[in-house]
Amino acid sequence: MKITGDRTYHLTYCTNIHPGEDWDSVFHNLQTYIPSLKQQLSPDASFGIGLRLASAASTALLTGNRLKQLQTWLTAQDCYVFTLNGFPYGGFHRQVVKDHVYAPDWTMGDRLTYTQRLVHILAQLLPAGMDGGISTVPLSYKPWWQTKPAQLAAVFERCSRQLAQIAAEMAQVEATTGKLLHLDLEPEPDALLENSDETIAFFQDWLLVVGRSYLQQRYGVSTHQAETWLRRHIRVCYDTCHFAVEYEDPTTALAKFQQAGIAIGKFQLSAAIRIPIPADAGQRHVLTQHLEPFAESTYLHQVIEQRSPDTLHHYTDLQDALPALATTTATEWRTHFHVPIFIDACPPFASTQDHITAILQRLPEISHCTHLEIETYTWEVLPPNMKLDILASIQREYEWVLAALPQYSAPAVASV
Repeated sequence: MKITGDRTYHLTYCTNIHPGEDWDSVFHNLQTYIPSLKQQLSPDASFGIGLRLASAASTALLTGNRLKQLQTWLTAQDCYVFTLNGFPYGGFHRQVVKDHVYAPDWTMGDRLTYTQRLVHILAQLLPAGMDGGISTVPLSYKPWWQTKPAQLAAVFERCSRQLAQIAAEMAQVEATTGKLLHLDLEPEPDALLENSDETIAFFQDWLLVVGRSYLQQRYGVSTHQAETWLRRHIRVCYDTCHFAVEYEDPTTALAKFQQAGIAIGKFQLSAAIRIPIPADAGQRHVLTQHLEPFAESTYLHQVIEQRSPDTLHHYTDLQDALPALATTTATEWRTHFHVPIFIDACPPFASTQDHITAILQRLPEISHCTHLEIETYTWEVLPPNMKLDILASIQREYEWVLAALPQYSAPAVASV
């Protein structure tokens, strides 16, 4: 939905919360949920959609007249697509995902061709006069390369060339259609790019060096033009859950990106679990019991513990971290488990909702980004006491965001 004021923002939720990897399932989900949400939240104005397309769905959508049918349906519903989730390539629900979510990574040709399909789709769907973004894997998964450090340089080079290729294709789209597209790298815990410092270092040491050279050689453009393409079309997807798990202050992190000339393409609004660690052994045992339902088998739930203000320790998954809870010297854990953003506490732990609030309250000051996407994809694996009707839950998340935006003056919204 459009939020107008001194600046127009586009707020949506990511449809990756709905199971479905093939196009028929994706379209069925759109037809099931979008009209009701629009009627409740934006009955008199166009309603934006954050579309998640797996590789199979993207291929099918470009077959026959399906893309035209989608455009016709969007027009009839007064809806528009302005952002795509191109992170999970394959299955994302009702199966073990874990580190497979990073495959194929940006060293692989399949990741490039999949993203090229998404570029073509978004270029067709995006309305004139607004930019469009595609969020994607933060290059690769760090543990895959920890035993192969000699190969890392080749990994960064390969990723840089492939990202530069996407930048060039997006530049061509803009030249021919006037539509600005960007690919948004999404840092997260234990990825090859997991925080602001690693992301900035990749841009400065690899993308703007290797990618610039690649574009000059392949397209014959100047150094200035090559760098302009890279900075304009390769951006960052700032997921508030991920950066909070990394213990990054949002204002500081965003200032770093701004100083480095790296644009934010999309804010994904999501909350992590924040766990203060008690000193008492009995309380720690109770805390372990409360956390066990979250150590589920579908997704990676990376844990970062804070032992001191300057000392962080990583666990690859919550199920690996739980045995250490009895003896850890940490004062706090944060785990990559997306919980509803309207929940600020679920005793005996809390959420990182305050990270989202800090950004929304100062959004015009700290970023030029206008894309806001709610991304609580874990509804199916939440413990029973957190599960509510999915339609009502999505609406509650929208309403929480709207209430947190100081520039939004909300009309009355009906309840589901």
